[in-house]
Amino acid sequence: MPRVKVARKSTAIDMTAMCDVAFLLLTFFILTAKPKTDDPSKAEVPASTQKIPVADANMITISVGMDKAFYSVTEQDVRVAVLAEMGKKYGNQTFTPEETRRFELTPEFGVPMNQLKSFLQLPSAQVADYKQPGIPADTTNNNELFDWIKMSRQAELGLHGKDLDVSIKADRKEEYPMVNKVISVLEKQKKFKFQLITSLRTAQK
Repeated sequence: MPRVKVARKSTAIDMTAMCDVAFLLLTFFILTAKPKTDDPSKAEVPASTQKIPVADANMITISVGMDKAFYSVTEQDVRVAVLAEMGKKYGNQTFTPEETRRFELTPEFGVPMNQLKSFLQLPSAQVADYKQPGIPADTTNNNELFDWIKMSRQAELGLHGKDLDVSIKADRKEEYPMVNKVISVLEKQKKFKFQLITSLRTAQK
């Protein structure tokens, strides 16, 4: 009795589900990624063998470079709250919703209060080329850096119920007096514990 021949069919794999998953993952990574921004302080940090990572939340970062101080705080809602308070203290300035939004998205800046509005009004294409003069940190005359730190800590306490940590990122070629000014500002606020940001260096054997 002859065998029944089974008709051969080509194998087909439905890739629809895999494509959907791939696009979902791609969308997730795009939406959660943090864009790399230019560092206005241009600080080249010294190297060390420590491997303790700097926290990406609940952190104030003070960058020191070219004899200037630059300021950054991780939480965007804290930035908005502090901007309003600093505007009231320095000339009773008010900021438009667009200016506030731009400041909220500015991770680091080094501009005195009397130039901040004009800085926030710059076209996006000109921001990278703008030479920021630094935040005044004169411990005897004009100490805006002190107020930025103090009001940021107060805003963090009011919004999130905790204090902010502080890190200092200083250029390895920076003279000590400017770094000492920043440390003196922290000492005046009873902030004696802070981190120094360095790059990684291989330990000597």
